[in-house]
This record gives sequence, structure tokens and C-alpha cells, in this order.
Amino acid sequence: MSPAGHTCPPSLAAGTVPGSCRVFSPIVSPIARTVLPSGSVVVNSCSSAAEQLCNFVCDCSDCSDENQCGYLRGSAVLGTPFTCDFEDSDCGWQDVGTSTYGWVRGRASLAMWGTGPHSDHTLGTDLGWFLVTTSPPAKTTATAWLRSPEMREAAATCEIRAWYHLSGSCEGTQGLNQTERPVLRLAVAHRDDVVGLWQSPERSSEGWHQLVAYPGRIEEQFQLIFSLTQPPTCGAEVALDDIVFRNCGLPEVGQQVCGAQESRCPHGFCLAWHRFCDGTDDCGDSSDEGAAQCKNFTRCSFDHDLCGWEAAAGPPVWSRNTSLNLGTSYSIPTRDHSNNSRAGFFLHVGGGPAAQAGGTAQLFSPTFQATNSCSLVLYYHLHGSATSNLSISYVTNSTKNLMRERTGDLGSCWVRERVDFIVTVPFKVLIEGVASSGGTVAIDDLILSQGCVKEQEKPVVTLPSQAGASPCTADEVACDSGDCIAAELACDFADTCADGSDEKRCGTTTFESGAGGWHDVSVGRLRWGLQRVTEPDSFLTGTSLALQTGEGQMVGPAKARSPPLGPSGPACTMEMSYRIHSDPQGFLAVSIADHTTGTTQLAWQTQGHGSTAGGRVRVPLGQRSRPFQVELLAMVDLQDTVNVSVDNVTFEQCYLDVVSPMAAELSCNFERDLCGWYQDLSSDFKWVRSMGQGHGSDHTTGSGYFLSVDPSVPWSHGQRAQLLTSRQEPATAPRCLSFWYRLAGPQIGTLNLKLRPEGGEDVVLWTRQGTQGSIWHRAWATLPATGQQRYQVAFEVLHDGFLGDVGLDDLAQTAGPCGAELSCSFEAGGCALAASGKGTWHRAGQGSQHRDFSPPGHYMVVNTGRVSLPAGHTAALTSQPYQPSVPAQCLAFWYQLSTGTPGSLQVFVEQSRVRTKVLSVSTMEGSSWHRSHVTVQPDGDWQVVFEAVGAGGDHGYIALDDLHVSDGACPEPASCDFEQDTCGWSSPSDPRLHSLAWGWKSGVALAKYPSPEQDHTLGTRNGHYVHFDTSVLGARGTSALLESPPLPAATDSCLRFWYHMDIAEHLCEHCRGGEEVPSLGVMYGSGGLTPPHPWTMDTLLRLQLGSGDGPFPLGAASPVGDGMAGRVDGARGLRAAADARTPVPHGAVVPVQSPGEFQISFEITTRRWPVEGTVALDDIVYSARGGCHSSPESPVEEKPSGSFVAEVVLSLLLALIIVALVAAGGWYWLKPRGLASRTPAESNSPQGFDNITFRDDKVIISPREEEEA
Repeated sequence: MSPAGHTCPPSLAAGTVPGSCRVFSPIVSPIARTVLPSGSVVVNSCSSAAEQLCNFVCDCSDCSDENQCGYLRGSAVLGTPFTCDFEDSDCGWQDVGTSTYGWVRGRASLAMWGTGPHSDHTLGTDLGWFLVTTSPPAKTTATAWLRSPEMREAAATCEIRAWYHLSGSCEGTQGLNQTERPVLRLAVAHRDDVVGLWQSPERSSEGWHQLVAYPGRIEEQFQLIFSLTQPPTCGAEVALDDIVFRNCGLPEVGQQVCGAQESRCPHGFCLAWHRFCDGTDDCGDSSDEGAAQCKNFTRCSFDHDLCGWEAAAGPPVWSRNTSLNLGTSYSIPTRDHSNNSRAGFFLHVGGGPAAQAGGTAQLFSPTFQATNSCSLVLYYHLHGSATSNLSISYVTNSTKNLMRERTGDLGSCWVRERVDFIVTVPFKVLIEGVASSGGTVAIDDLILSQGCVKEQEKPVVTLPSQAGASPCTADEVACDSGDCIAAELACDFADTCADGSDEKRCGTTTFESGAGGWHDVSVGRLRWGLQRVTEPDSFLTGTSLALQTGEGQMVGPAKARSPPLGPSGPACTMEMSYRIHSDPQGFLAVSIADHTTGTTQLAWQTQGHGSTAGGRVRVPLGQRSRPFQVELLAMVDLQDTVNVSVDNVTFEQCYLDVVSPMAAELSCNFERDLCGWYQDLSSDFKWVRSMGQGHGSDHTTGSGYFLSVDPSVPWSHGQRAQLLTSRQEPATAPRCLSFWYRLAGPQIGTLNLKLRPEGGEDVVLWTRQGTQGSIWHRAWATLPATGQQRYQVAFEVLHDGFLGDVGLDDLAQTAGPCGAELSCSFEAGGCALAASGKGTWHRAGQGSQHRDFSPPGHYMVVNTGRVSLPAGHTAALTSQPYQPSVPAQCLAFWYQLSTGTPGSLQVFVEQSRVRTKVLSVSTMEGSSWHRSHVTVQPDGDWQVVFEAVGAGGDHGYIALDDLHVSDGACPEPASCDFEQDTCGWSSPSDPRLHSLAWGWKSGVALAKYPSPEQDHTLGTRNGHYVHFDTSVLGARGTSALLESPPLPAATDSCLRFWYHMDIAEHLCEHCRGGEEVPSLGVMYGSGGLTPPHPWTMDTLLRLQLGSGDGPFPLGAASPVGDGMAGRVDGARGLRAAADARTPVPHGAVVPVQSPGEFQISFEITTRRWPVEGTVALDDIVYSARGGCHSSPESPVEEKPSGSFVAEVVLSLLLALIIVALVAAGGWYWLKPRGLASRTPAESNSPQGFDNITFRDDKVIISPREEEEA
């Protein structure tokens, strides 16, 4: 990614990583919209020496010597130093592959949602940047290489953290959990060696995951290398983001004041005495590990032999080996500790079959004299299993005395441990390792202090006998009684052993009798340990788990883990008492490590306040698969009274089958709580119970609570937000779940309702995608009978949109099925339509829906070829009965007939077994989708019947989609006052067009969606209109389209509408003084595209016509006629200068002509953004006949301002006269007549929208004129 002129770093080891320097030619990934190469030259403003560049120390006052180093001096978004978040550049990372398979800097694209990161990690949206692999070869194993710039001098405490997103799958496998899988690796290249630091785990869910790597002490120059290797036919992609370097700089030069137990390094840095001669270069110049001062220490690196230590016969047994010989398995150490090399030796125990059965490998030291000053420092490696174990004991007279024990997965790193022995008789040191399945235990660099003196007379120290083989198999655990149970039944929150011992050491504890199953897994200078409460304490009792000084060489929080737990139910909660006394930099936190998904999530935290604080806290854990572990994390500066403690831990309602009193309560208005619903806590993307906060009011009362999801909230990294029920008992009969929902915003995603049968696949019962307006809609879904299966119900919001919000309120469950669905898109099923006749209607997908820009969806289709449907035979599709509540209803639907001889589609409305034909069509113009509607005036229940009639053709089909029934008569095509719905006007939803959606709302003010305070139809805040906020145009979308339904050919038609624009005047540079007046044009072209009229306004409202045969290009007219048919200026134009000062509605009249079927499109676009302001439309009237001069009613021409003032004055005078007359009583008898005379005109106007009875949740679709007959 560095420019071609940049000096190439030295090549890496031959045959390891491609090291040739080449001109970087970025290949744009399908999910990378833009590639912006940037330089990797370090700008050194203070002329630092070369050895001071990229050494993790700011030598310049502005830290400019630490830029483009694989990191920048800091991240403005994350607030962390030495970080690369890729928002502004690639930080000097360079693609060094030798093929087109490589790395590019890119952003997420909703057009490719589900095939790569749906958002970056820094911002949690689609606007953030990351690095991503691209163009993998299809038939060969391939590796994409990424190399950092040269870095210098990593301290022993150096920690590298990064976030990666692995997505895709391999052919013939499901997901990424396969034997032959893509592997992401991080390695360090130093001198002539490339040493692995980390590799991706074998199991991982799709999403962002954190990697943590410890390179150890590295002298001089080095580079980091990321590589993604994937087998043939594997189309995986990996993205990298937020690479952070912590504690990597050497101690700064300066004279510190050292304490009583410290000594000074040559650079002035103070170091504790016990850190000298411990195998770690803490001073940064190796002076603390010098041969002279460490000559009395005995060190065994296992490079030649076991140094007098003895390995007990196995299996299992401690084996001496190197990383080169052991290979690259996930849990194997990638290098030794002594030399930081793959060729260095260490001892290890692998998780083989014997170890799986609980075998213990033992290593004994020589016999040492009684002592009070002997200490052992060693480095151990515990990785790959949550239950592997290392213990250090001393043995005297067959008695084993445990000194230190570590259990769990500490990562791919070497961790320092120190044990002091104060023993009054001769003893041996015993090191035991238990490697569970998939794990490895390794040790290196055993360093004995000068107080450890070998016993010359070699008195006999009897060794304890090894524990006998466990009676349980590899996949079992033993109860205290000796019985064996399946391993997955331990710590599952339910007693399986008769004595309950399988749940005794599972995290629930008072710490009075031990740690209760909690294990310290710290790798730094803090650790968790049991500590007696010595003073009266209102938060703690007896013994607690408290922070203590640790022996690890890293810098970071102390961490303790519970045993592997689960599965858990949705109500699962952990309770604990805690106390913290710390400054604001100190903290206590609870996180959850979910091994099924490979993620760790923060569940709760509290900061220090400079004084003692504490209490009892409930931490929701939620529903999780097995295994997961709870983690306690804390960090303070231990001194005096500063400390953190935890006590009295319990787990409540965690058993998967626990029955809550509210478990079956699915009806809920969320005014008090969530009733029987629970948050899915496995994602950072969550539902929130709120009162609106700018999104709008609730549905229940207008001032209460509802649930919402805002996908624009920063750092929401999950792919879905889910609301779950607890497990429901099997349902013997169907039930109906009704609910109110809101999908608002210019780029909002998907809301699903799912049924989750126990042990089965999720079933989508109902779904909506894209904006439905800032209005509550009602929906129904039938919960089917489940036989003998238990089940859960879930509402799910997909993170496939980032501008808008989703609301949910007033859920109600009733007995019996829901009946006929008023709106059916066939995305979640067949909507209970019954098929009959010779042919068979079936639900199909993976093709194009009727929406020109939408992703592939589902529809109903019937094969009308003569084999499937002979001539004259029929295939019928009948709805459930509709139960009208108003005198008239509008039935609308989309249909499509194939070319050739498809047969005919006949549509009937059936009442009281009497059928009335409302449509019959056998040919279509083109092969696109068409829509039709019919007004039904029923006197009772009615049904619609779609009947396909075969015509004997060889091939053919008839398809249906988006059946919709709404109250009221059907409107004229393309005419709309937007009071009940959007009348078929809609915005394309394909993100590849970079187009955002118009909104639909009332005049009620919403902080998130600025818009006019009243509509044009009613002139009140309760009236409705469509609108768009131009400030959102930019990186996510460059235009906003609003399209009419397809309309038939027009020879003398007319379009009238009212519009509102309130673009700020200072953003309208060309509007002042009347220099440039943006205009509204209707464009036509003949035989090709006609370029748009060259407006110069920053924000344009453009009106276009498009062919119904397919989408027309953005920013250009479609070939639908000859020449320019009309342009509206002056009194009828978009007077933006006036709008900027006085945002009042204006009217426009446009003549329309088209020789073929067409659509009308309003488009908002900006020449320069951001431009803040609102554009709104209302009262669109399309007259198919008579032109623009034959409709005298509802004139839309604007009135001159002088005339308007005169009318206001006259109105006031008239009002005064009327008041006087009323007071005199002379004209009182005229009042009723006056009111009556106004009633007809007012009654013709829609009376607003009542969200209590409104049931419309789909766009009404109108017919072509020839279909109305």
C-alpha cells in the first residue's frame, strides 16, 4: 500500500514471505467501495535519529516520529496511543503478495451484506475503514501477505491487540468450522527468522473478534506479518481493524526515586529486586540479566538436556522439543522463551488420548536443602483448552504441598511465575501438567535462586505415588461419589450427580472453603487470590477474592475465570458483592467469554471514585450455548488501602429449562418491564427500552415506553439485535401474535419475527425490510402448533442499515390463527393462501422481485406449460376471508406473465360463494412486474381468488407478489395525499445505487428527522407527507429517489404537486441575488440517454420520467420521448432563494407525455455536501387525461407575496365584521348555513391518521389505466 517511491524494507527470510518491492496496484474487493493508497514515510518534525523512529516512544514533542509505523501516534476515535484504525490511512502496512490475492483498504458495503464485514470495528458503521483481502484464486491454495513498516526495540511487556473479521465458507462445508479451513496468522520477522505469534482458532463465528499477541523482548529492528491462507475452493475473506500496540516502548531514560526493595537500571529506571535475574530483560539493556550478577542463579533452558530434573514415566510425560518439530497446531508454542526462536527447546505435555482421560505428567527437581530463601522462576505456556492445568508443589516425606496452580487458556504466550519455598526439611520441587483435549502445557527457563542449594548427601525424599487412572472416560467427569457423568452435564446449573458435586465448584461460592471453581488467569503484575477480610466491612464477609501482586511480566488487568458453564436460559443472572477503593483509573468489570462464537463481551463495569464504594450487583448473562465462562477483570495501583474484592457470588435462574412466572406472557406494552421477553446478550447490538428520545413516541399512550433499535449507535458491532422469549411448552394449537412496529430512516435494515423450535432451524414467520415511515404499523403472524417440540419466539433486527431506527410496541397473543393477512410479500411463507386446481402454485425465490432495485426475494408462481397446466385447465390460489371494518377496501397486487403463450391470469372477488371477475390479462408489455388494484365494497366477509388458465403453450409461467388490502377506496394512479399510505410511491432499496430512501411522517416534530411542522393537505401537525433530510447525503448515498408506480402511455397528462424546501441560505451560494435559480424539469430522450439539465444549485430536486422496462441510470433521463417536454421556472419553479428565507410550501404543474409505460421519479442530489435542510412533498395529483389546463380545481400556482398580504388584511377585516354581526345577533341564522356550505369540501379531504386503528404496513400499488376497466 505504500507508494512505489517508498524505500523497501529488507527482504524477509527466503522462502518465507514474499519480500520483493513492487508498485502496489490495489484490486478493489467486492466489499471495498474505495481504495485510497497513502504513504508510509515517517514525517520526523524534530530530526530524530533513525533508531528513534517507530520505537513506541515519542521523541518529538508532537510524536511525529511515531507515525506511519504500522500505527499512528494515536486514534482520535478510540483515544488510544500507537494505534492504527485505518480511518485516515493504511499506517504504512504494505501488501507484499506476488499475485492478485492481496490486501486493500476499504469500507463495508450493504450491497454485499453477509459476505464480509457489515461495518468496521472502529465506528461500528459502514463509513469506517479497515484492511481486507480480495480476489482469492479459485482452485489453488493461496496466501495473502501483509507486512508492517520496520519497528524497533519491543519491550518484554509489549502487547499487540487487533480486531479481525473472518467471513465466507469453503465448498462442501458449512461456515468456517471445517477441517480444511482458512487460517489467519500473525508473525514477527526479526533478523533471519519469522516466528509465529498467533493464529486464528479452529472454531469461530462470523463477526469481529479480538486477537492478542505478545512478541516478547525484541532487540533492534523487526516487522510484523499478517497472512491469510485458505485451501482451494474456499472463498473466505478477512478484514483487519484497530491494531493497537500497548506497553511496547522501553522504559524512558530518567532518574527515578527507587524504593527500599528496588534497584536502579543504568537508564535510571527502578526495578524490584526479585525482577533481577528472572529471565526477562526488564531494564531494556539486559543489565538486569547480566552474567556477572546472575552467576549464582541456576538456569535451565532445556536447550541441551533436563539439567538434572527428572521426568516421571508416563503416559503422559514431559517431552523436550522445539516449535520447528511440533508444527503449527493451534495450541503448540510458536517459539521457546529463552531465545524467542522456533529452534529453541522447551518441555511440553500435549492433549493426547491419555491426557484426555486425566493423566498427569510429572517433573521432579533434584533434592534441595532446607531453606528460607529458595525461589523458583519459570515460564509456562497454557493454551488451547479451558481445563488444562499446571501446578507447582514441593514434596517432603511422600507429602505433596501445593504452592501454585494455574488452570485455563492464557493465550499463545509465555507467562512468568515465581514461587518462594520456605521449607525446614530437604525437599524436591514437583511440576505437574495436565493437558486437556486440544490443549498444550509447556514450560521453559527454570531459574533457581542462589538460596536453592542441592543436598549433597542425597537423603531419600519419597515421591508421592501417581494418582491412579480415572474410572471415567475422556468425555466424562467424576462425581465425588465416584460415579461418572457426561462432561457437558457438569456446571450446567442442574444437579446430575446424586450428591450434587457436579455443581459445587461452578462459580457459586462465598470463598470460605476455597475459590469455588474460579481460576486466576492473569498474565501481568496483578492477580486474583483469596484474602481474609480483616476489618468490618459492609460489603464483604469472611474470605473474599481480592487483587494481589502478581508475578507475570505483562502489564494489564488481573483476570479470573469461572469453569466452563452452560447452557443457560435467557433469564440467567450472576449476582455478587464487591468493593472497590481506587482512583478513577482503577476499575472492576465482568465479561463473558463465549467459546461457541469465539467472542468476549463486557457485561458490567464500575470505575474507582477515589473513595470506597461497593454493594450488591446483578449482572445479566442471558441465554448462551455451552461452553461459556464468566471473567472478573480488575486493575488498580495496589498500595495502602487501594484494592478490589469480590464476594458471595451466585447464579440465578440460569438453568436452561427454568420456568419463570412470566415465561408465557408474550403480550406486552413494555410500560413496566419486558414481560416474558429477554434481551439476547450475545451481541453488542441491542434492543433498548425507552420513551423515544427523538425517534418518536410510543404506540400505547403516546408518552410511554417501547422497544427500539438504533443501528447508528457507535460501536454496535453485532450483526443482529434479538429479543427472545424463554423456552415455551409445546403448542398444540396455533396462536396469533399481533404487534405494532416502526421501520424509519433513509437507510434502515430488516425486522424479522422468528420461531425457534428446539433442536430445529429458525423459521421466519414475518419480515419487513427498508423504511416504512416514522409511523406505527400493525402486523400479525400466526404462531403454528409445534407438536411435541418446545420453542422460542424471537424478534430480530439485522444490522444491514445504519440510518434510521426500529420500534416495537403493544404485543398481543390470542388463541387461534390470525386469519387473512392484509399485507403479504411472501418473504416468510405463503400467507395461508390455498392452492387448488390442476396446476400448482408454489413459493419461489432467488430471482428478481417486482421491485426494480431490491435484493432477490420470494413470490408465488405457477408453471403454465401444457405439461403442467393443459389448455383450459386452471390453477387457483384463494385467500383466507377478509373481514372488512369499513364500507370500501382496496385490493392491490403485483403480477407478471412470461413472454410467449403464458395463458391468462383471472382475478375474482368472492362473496357468499358468488364470484365477480375484476381482472383478466393474457399478455403484457415486456416481461417486468405490473401492478393492479380494485376497490371492493363488501357487505360481509370476502375472499380473493387468483386463477391461472393454461393456453397450451410449450413453456410459460404466471407470478404474483405483494398482495395488499387496505381500508378505503383505491386512489387514482400516482395521486397521493399521503394521509393513509404512500399510494405506491416508493424508494429503491438497492445500496449499490448509493441511493437513500425518502421518509413518510406527520408534522409531529422528531429530533432525529427534521421536517415541516404541518402538512399541506390538512395544514396541521397531524397531516402526513413524504420528506428527506439532505444532511445525510454523502458517503452513504449521493441521491434520494422517490418513484411512482408504473403508469401507462400518456399523450396529454399532467402532474401537480406541492413541495417544501428549507435549505439554509448560507449553503445556497448560487441562489443569492437571483443569479442562479434551480429549476424543475421533465426530460425525454429519443434513442439514447438525454443528459440532465445543468442546474448549479448545491441541492437539486429533479423530476424525471423512466421507462418501465427497467431502472434508468441515476442522474440521467430515460429514453421515453422526444426532446424536453417541459421545464418549470419563475412562479412555478423551485424558488430556492425564497425557500431559504421563508420555507413555505410551493406548487408546481408539469405536463407529461410518454409513448410507452413509464414511471415518475423525484430525485434529490447534492453537488457539494454536507448540505443541511429538508425537502418535503405532498398532495401529488396525476391526471391521465385533459392536460394541465382542464382541471380548474386545486390550483397550485404560487400567489405573489403582495396578493398574499392583501388577502391576510381583508381576512382580518372580514373577521371583525363577522364578530360584530354575531354579537348583534342579526346574522346568527346564517352560521349553520355557512358551516354546512363548507362541509362538503372538507369531507372530501382525508381526516388525518389514527395510529390506533391504522393497519397498513405496505405500499399501495395502483393499476395501469387500461386495467381499470
